[in-house]
Order: sequence, then C-alpha cells, then structure tokens
Amino acid sequence: MLLLLLCVWTVAASALAVPAPGTSGKWLGAAQAWPEEPNVVLVVSDSFDGRLTFYPGNQVVKLPFINFMKACGTSFLNAYTNSPICCPSRAAMWSGLFTHLTESWNNFKGLDPNYTTWMDIMEKHGYRTQKFGKLDYTSGHHSISNRVEAWTRDVAFLLRQEGRPMVNLIPKKTKVRVMEEDWKTTDRAVNWLRKEATNHTQPFVLYLGLNLPHPYPSPSSGENFGSSTFHTSRYWLKKVSYDAIQIPEWLPLSEMHPTDYYSSYTKNCTGKFTEKEIKNIRAFYYAMCAETDAMLGEIILALHQLGLLEKTVVIYTSDHGELAMEHRQFYKMSMYEASAHVPLLIMGPGIKANQQVSDVVSLVDIYPTMLDVSSDPDELTNIATEFPEIAYSLDQKLRSIINYPKVSASVHQYNKEQFIKWKQSLGQNYSNVIANLRWHQDWLKEPRKYESAVDQWLKTDTNQKKYEQK
Repeated sequence: MLLLLLCVWTVAASALAVPAPGTSGKWLGAAQAWPEEPNVVLVVSDSFDGRLTFYPGNQVVKLPFINFMKACGTSFLNAYTNSPICCPSRAAMWSGLFTHLTESWNNFKGLDPNYTTWMDIMEKHGYRTQKFGKLDYTSGHHSISNRVEAWTRDVAFLLRQEGRPMVNLIPKKTKVRVMEEDWKTTDRAVNWLRKEATNHTQPFVLYLGLNLPHPYPSPSSGENFGSSTFHTSRYWLKKVSYDAIQIPEWLPLSEMHPTDYYSSYTKNCTGKFTEKEIKNIRAFYYAMCAETDAMLGEIILALHQLGLLEKTVVIYTSDHGELAMEHRQFYKMSMYEASAHVPLLIMGPGIKANQQVSDVVSLVDIYPTMLDVSSDPDELTNIATEFPEIAYSLDQKLRSIINYPKVSASVHQYNKEQFIKWKQSLGQNYSNVIANLRWHQDWLKEPRKYESAVDQWLKTDTNQKKYEQK
C-alpha cells in the first residue's frame, strides 16, 4: 500500500519537476535547480553491478525501490568507479580526487583521517550530519595477510588461492533479514530519521553504508577459505528470474591475458565449473542485490512517512560492481564492466523525473554535487556552465598530461616502502610470520627460495637503503 502511495507521489512530482540538472563537467546538478537547503540522503552499497539498474540487466531481478528512484528521478547510465576496490573507490568519492591524487592504492591506504570531506564542508555550512555503516575511506582495515599480498604482487611467486566461489542457501522461505548487520545499520538510520531529523529546523545529510551485495566470508579453513560465499534465502531467490540469467563466455586459459589469468588464479576460478554452478552463483548474487534494494526502500519509506521525501535529495550508488563469474572471476579488482560500472540514481526536489543520462560520470562527481546542494559559493563555481570552451580545453589538456607510467611507478614504489617498513618491524621473525599468512603459506615448503625472491624484488628499489636507514 505504501509503495502504491509513493507511486502516486511520483506522478505529481514528475508534473512539477524543473528541468534536469546539467551533467556536463563534474556536477550532477545545477545550483539554480536546487530548492533552498534540501536534506540529503546518500546510500552506498558494496559490489553492486550498475548494469542491473537499466535494460537489459534490470530484467533479471526485481528491484522495486531502485525502479521507484528511476521513475521519480534521474539515473546515470554510464557511472563508473574510480578504482574497482573498496577503500580507493571510497577515498575518491569522499574527497572528489582521482586515485592517482589520493594515492590510495589498496584497501589499507585511504585518505588522511583529518582530510576535509564533502560532509565536513556541508556541516560547516549549517547541515546536521550523520553517518551509519560501512565507510572505509581512510582505511579498509583489512588483514595483514591482504596487505602483504597487495604489496608483494611484483615478487616472482604464485600466491595461495582465494576460496573457490560457492553458494549457501537458507532454506527458510520467510527469511528476509539475511544480512543482519546491514539490517541493524539500516534500522539505526531509520530510527535517527524518526527521532532526530524531524525535530530540528536545520537541513540534514545522512549517509548509510551497506556491506551487501559483497560476498560473505567463507568458512575459515578448508577449500572454501576467504570471502567467496554468495549467501541468501529462498525469499530473495524468488525475486530472481532464473531463466533470464546469462552464462558468460570464457576464454580458454591458454588465451587469457596474463593479468586476467593471475586474477582468475588467485580467485580460485581456473578450475572446472559447471553451467549450473555459474548460474547459481549469479542467481545468488542477484538475490543479494534484491535484499540491498529492500534496505534502500526502508530509507525511502521512512522519508515518505515522515513527510520528508519531497524535501530530500536521495542518492544511491555503490563503490564498485561485482564480476559474478564474468571473465572467469568473481569479486572486483578489474576495469571490466561488471566490476567498474556502478549504479547512480538521484531523486528529490529539483530533479526531473524518469530521466536517463548517458554522459560518463564517476564517483568523484559526488563531492562537487554535494557542495552544489549545500549552495557553497566559496567552494564551488560552475566554470563548466559559464565557460564551456575553457572547460572543454582543460578536460582535453588533463587527458594529455597524466603520466600513467609515472603513476604506475609510484604504486610499485609505495608497495616496496610499505613492505620494507613491515619487514623491519618484525626483525628476525619476518620469515616465520610471512610463512603463516593466508596468501603466503606455500612459503613453508621452500623458505629460502621465497626469501631470495623477495630480496631480488627489493634490490630493484633504488630507494631501499633510504628506508633501511630510517
């Protein structure tokens, strides 16, 4: 019934909507389009394939609240992550800076904790701010094993494989709250809206970060080690059109690019998979997306019930996508469409209803959009609108001057610096510690061989002595 009421509101909103915000340059909105100081809600999920928000991807799973946002607002058909891994992507989104500027190369390194984010600026300009759930823009807090694995990717040895991707079904047909942590976080956000948002006259900005539809951790031992489990219940599987699921085509292992083969190998996807296994993994992933959509719906429904929906700009996006067995991989860590394409939907006052924008945008565009909403003239000037020729010229110049070999070299140098610091902190115990990390357990078989491989790798670092002397 409530969703029906929202649909009625959609018709009214579409009739009254002003022209859509411009999408050229970096902004997702135009300053003159926003009403005075609207509220803002940003919902960010983890690992949501943006192609599911438009045709034909949207035929495979029912996502009623994403569809509601499309009907009420604007959806961006070509929105991309700036780096297909959690922390670097979120660092870009919160800072408005590309990854080669944040130098967030992995899930351990993000923004400085004191970095001024768009939320800090909005608070400075009178917004009440609140964050719930997953953030991961200063550090992903991932394990030592994951950090060392990332640092040593240039070393001449194969790492132990991630757990083989698998599915796990909760047979109970009525089990709705599968990802309990995310539901609790969503409940906290809804309770904050009910208790706090309605009791103050100043506008608010609310952030909700979800873990879904990221795969779940698998059992801690045995073949299925790691976060490789696609986990759901029959309730959510019923939202998936199983017959519409496509089996992705794979290249033979012998024809794969070395980078793809490395990714497939470390993700334990180089073995044999039946079509049923692949289809089930994809079906379970889509079911996890349906559960994510329901949490987004809880926020939308709460705003409607509190009379805030027409006064609030709602934005939904994700840090990156999920390969879900495309290109013989799961997870992300790839610039293939499934991994890099993210959802980006915006609705609210000043946003035209039922509009699709094909311009290419990315998560760094969230930052200037938030400043645009907060009407911050000191922080933002619409150069793209006022001086389109200059904006175009600067864009072309930027594309020509980024030195990608230099950026790549800085990544490799960062990895060596971090590894050397970690190695020095362990002293004589280094070899024993690394041998017992998850990714490096083969070290135990031939420790001298691997010690030699690391030493050879570090010798290529011209600045190694500088770090050893510190």
